Amino acid sequence: MANAWLPKDNGYFSQHSSSTTYNDTIINNHRSFKNRRNIPNFEIRGVNLGSMFIVETWMASTEWANMGCGSALSEFDCVAALGQTQANSAWRTHWSTWITEADIQEMTSYGLNTIRIPVGYRIFEQLVYTDSEHFPQGGLAYLEQVCGWATHAGMYIIIDLHGAPGAQVAQQPFTGQCASPSPWLLLHYHASTAGFYADYQYQRAYWFLGNMTELIFNGQHPAYAGVGMLEIVNEPLPNESLISEYYPNALAAIRAVEARYNVPAAKQLNIQMMDARWGAGNPDTALHDLTLTAYDDHRYLKYSSAPPTTQADYLQTSCSDQLGGNWPLLVGEWSLSPATVNQDDPDLTNSAANMAFYTHWWSAQVQAYEMQDGWVFWSWKTDLGDYRWDYRLAVRSGVIPSNVQDAYAFECKAYGP
Repeated sequence: MANAWLPKDNGYFSQHSSSTTYNDTIINNHRSFKNRRNIPNFEIRGVNLGSMFIVETWMASTEWANMGCGSALSEFDCVAALGQTQANSAWRTHWSTWITEADIQEMTSYGLNTIRIPVGYRIFEQLVYTDSEHFPQGGLAYLEQVCGWATHAGMYIIIDLHGAPGAQVAQQPFTGQCASPSPWLLLHYHASTAGFYADYQYQRAYWFLGNMTELIFNGQHPAYAGVGMLEIVNEPLPNESLISEYYPNALAAIRAVEARYNVPAAKQLNIQMMDARWGAGNPDTALHDLTLTAYDDHRYLKYSSAPPTTQADYLQTSCSDQLGGNWPLLVGEWSLSPATVNQDDPDLTNSAANMAFYTHWWSAQVQAYEMQDGWVFWSWKTDLGDYRWDYRLAVRSGVIPSNVQDAYAFECKAYGP
């Protein structure tokens, strides 16, 4: 079994290649994985950098107001309202302060080894229809900066196409394009419907994926050496062309760039899709080669159709969670927020009296998800003042232990199947 790659090892930052062939020394030192489809041979324990590159107003309302976005529902309509110059200035301030190198250092001090970075296709500004799409400009430099910090810290990086061209889901701020009640904006917005599922939008996504792969392997951007996985679309809707066209062609776009740089098969990127349990179809259906594929499941009991009702129910549900589905599987999003219908029950609020319960529930979920290939919590930080969505606040508040390994101090067997 190969050793997990850690970019900080072997003096990576003293190496820099401008060659058009990906440097074999870098590959050998920093992309050595265990045999099962390039998942690193440590359990993935990570956090999402939510609202860094796609600001979601529900979790960053203070930040949103400070940026001048007011009642705007998404990045698209805020930029349209502010104008490009003012918007670019507001987002530069946001990008330079929302996640800093100190955040990365704090993550690693807690035993976290992975970050998942949600981004929109428009981080490559060549893809934006400037006559009809309104997005902030300049984000790519900040993505490279964050990846550089994480790579230097030895972290594993997942880059997630969170906001697809045309929006993969309608009226969702996480796509960066959310339909507005304004009649003019409803008329002009792409996101009053899910517009992603069309060939011309798929072509833009393929370009995004190919260009991201180019940055990782062309030898000119050492900051991206920590990137081990690309997620090719976040939380899509069921659609036949997604399965029959988009997934196979997206994989081909990534592999074509790797082939151009002579990246050996064993050193290529993992390519991640939502697993069949998500409900958008089985991603494997039209794939002829599953080498280095990986799968994502989002486990929010908050949105369960039959949610638990008591502390004991939540613990039993998570301690008994067998997951399943496609393999290898990561739980790419989860939180400590209980179901909306009972989140205000006295024994489920985020009061000091319930902190021990939330510590145990965090432990139960960690143990369940580490029976697969690991987990990435949503999110690292928020403006909510609620530790149930905010890993950093939860540790600082004493709800989540500062050493992630302490999850195993909790005995799940009393609540298991």
